[in-house]
Amino acid sequence: MAMTDPHINPAPVIRQLDDAAINRIAAGEVLERPASAVKELVENSIDAGAKRIEVVIADGGKTLIRVTDDGCGIAPGDLQLALSRHATSKIDGSDLLNINSFGFRGEALPSLGAVGRLTITSRVVGQEAASISVAGGNAGDARPAALTSGTVVELRDIFYATPARLKFLRTDRAEAQAISDVVKRLAMAEPFVTFILRDASGGDQRTTFRADAESGDLFDALHGRLRNVLGRDFADNALAIDTQRDGFHLTGYAALPTYSRGAAVAQFLFVNGRPVRDKMLLGALRAAYMDVLSRDRHPVAALFVDCDPTLVDVNVHPAKTEVRFRDPGIVRGLIVSGLRHALAEAGHRASTTVANATLGAMTPEPVAARVYQMDRPSFSARSMTFQAQAPGFGEAPSARVEPAVLDEPDNLPLGAARAQVHENYIIAQTEAGIVIVDQHAAHERLVYEKLKTQMAENGVAAQALLIPEIVEMTTAEVAQLMEIANDLGRLGLTLEPFGGGAIAVRETPAILGEINAEKMLRDILDELADQGESANVQSKIEAILSRVACHGSIRSGRRMQGAEMNALLREMEATPLSGQCNHGRPTYVELKLSDIERLFGRT
Repeated sequence: MAMTDPHINPAPVIRQLDDAAINRIAAGEVLERPASAVKELVENSIDAGAKRIEVVIADGGKTLIRVTDDGCGIAPGDLQLALSRHATSKIDGSDLLNINSFGFRGEALPSLGAVGRLTITSRVVGQEAASISVAGGNAGDARPAALTSGTVVELRDIFYATPARLKFLRTDRAEAQAISDVVKRLAMAEPFVTFILRDASGGDQRTTFRADAESGDLFDALHGRLRNVLGRDFADNALAIDTQRDGFHLTGYAALPTYSRGAAVAQFLFVNGRPVRDKMLLGALRAAYMDVLSRDRHPVAALFVDCDPTLVDVNVHPAKTEVRFRDPGIVRGLIVSGLRHALAEAGHRASTTVANATLGAMTPEPVAARVYQMDRPSFSARSMTFQAQAPGFGEAPSARVEPAVLDEPDNLPLGAARAQVHENYIIAQTEAGIVIVDQHAAHERLVYEKLKTQMAENGVAAQALLIPEIVEMTTAEVAQLMEIANDLGRLGLTLEPFGGGAIAVRETPAILGEINAEKMLRDILDELADQGESANVQSKIEAILSRVACHGSIRSGRRMQGAEMNALLREMEATPLSGQCNHGRPTYVELKLSDIERLFGRT
């Protein structure tokens, strides 16, 4: 009996998918979760010129998403067309590189209509309002409706037409949080627009986020919006960024290193106003803080890169969260140099949250009614009192014992040293309070900055290997390393191709001593794959410098004279980044006199 080979199949038949299937496939790329739907609809409202956008959700957006705006609206005759794939008012299709709007693919509305129950009600100025509904890809006809202006898009029962997708959604709370994050990111990008987010779960509607339109110039408006979204602590401890290079303009705010997070959850990046999650941009942000934060801390920033639309491709992915720059090196260099310059300009400044945490730890038990206290004495009175209380006051000059600390003026930023406690902490008096300095951490940063300056001026010394180390790798890996060979050479690492899939290591940085060259090259390749540029050699060198600075700085347990303490304070004031040690920890805490008085009930 003849047997049929099970591996032989009849020729497959090519079929044209219907529109409903096409829309559901497209929805899988555009709509990952309810937050994706909110993003697409709010972006449409912004593109429509809306100045007020209200989002209402229920059950994490699973049962209801309603977006109401006061934008330009959709004409009744265009409602049916708006539900067709690749129908858009944003572009004419002639130039896909010159895109000046959030949306442009014409996929959001038909995708929403394919997986849920969608209703669009809109009115254009001078025309009657109209409404259209679509469920599971089946659209009805436009009909008259009642609406004053703008557009209301209501999506109910998302993914009811594709129930398998519902199983991949998270809890209502998690989905609601994702929606809140989306709205807040878009609110950061548009500070002159009012955003309102309400939750109608359980029948009770409550406002979970509101950001009223800001006024003033762009920087003032952005600062106010970031204060609303990210909190007062960020706004108080953020540095304004404003720099440009070769057609790219970088603006925004970046926090001081002492105001950092344990995870990369507060890093917001925008390209031409569009929120993005770009690996290269995040890598540049990390590199800018590399010298002032330990590996387990992450910077906080909201940065905006603006450029001619033709210099960046936003049509990389249907979700439009990824971008591709024509010249990524320029953008990366702009971010790194712009942030490092701003951090250096901040000088010895440390975040106010350090002082707030200190006061929180020192807060006493609640006190009763205020007890009368003398008013704060004047500067001259304080000076006379200090002299009167000094040892030997009223005695002959020869018998008088001078105070251990010099009486320098306290109107300098870090004040005048008054004492040293526990052989590690300097207490300095300022005009408005006191400063507590960790002498070891502060001097460690000062020594480190000096060593870096010396390295920059004299270059990184290289040591030649008696026998070059040959490292076997793929041809592609050799090509990657040779592309950055000149940069590595400036850091003391000299490479040469050795034919085929091998590379010769001729010189290594002298400061690193004896190293495993192959392991270093593998680490560099890993960084190239991770962030597009390797800072591995430089980070190793700076880690060595940091350790040298630690050993060469004033040790804890050493007693310091008044002149030494004041000299340390003056040097801190003149040294960039001295507000934090090499690991991102604060070098000093500043307490306002009013805060100290509040601790003792002197309010």
